[in-house]
Amino acid sequence: MKRAVFLDRDGVINREIFRTGQAQAPFTLDDFEILPGVPDALDRLSSAGFLLILVTNQPDVVRGFASRDQVDTLHAHLRQTLPLDDIRVCYHDDANGCACRKPSPGMLYAAAVQHDITLADSYLVGDRWRDVGAGRSAGCTTILVHSDRDEPTTIEPHVRMRDLGEAATWILKHAGEAR
Repeated sequence: MKRAVFLDRDGVINREIFRTGQAQAPFTLDDFEILPGVPDALDRLSSAGFLLILVTNQPDVVRGFASRDQVDTLHAHLRQTLPLDDIRVCYHDDANGCACRKPSPGMLYAAAVQHDITLADSYLVGDRWRDVGAGRSAGCTTILVHSDRDEPTTIEPHVRMRDLGEAATWILKHAGEAR
């Protein structure tokens, strides 16, 4: 069985952009900026043997603000730039009631089955309560990183960190102690 770090995309891997005063997902490569320290953090986690799996809600597709092609273009860029082992996307909105939209743990469960992952030995790094909810439901250790969103945390993470770099350092220390 393998260990993984599940990663939210917007606000963890890349900078969100502001539209109408709110932090939102970028739609184009021109707006897409990988956050400082992310490549190094992912390299350290990958070198330690963790699978790196992006799990992202992208409801702007079903809402008509972005196309699947736009999301696919951003993810192709991430695959070329970062050592990601898998990318899982939920295109649904809350009204769809699907099992993959975070805070539901469906994307994590599906990745665990496909990649032979032990969820109890894995981590989820996110910037919203939805991420924490998915990770907790799946049995992962959850890390909430700082967010530009003005949103309450309705589900408490196991720990809070400033960014992915700090989270990676904590994971590597914690994983080493757990052995």
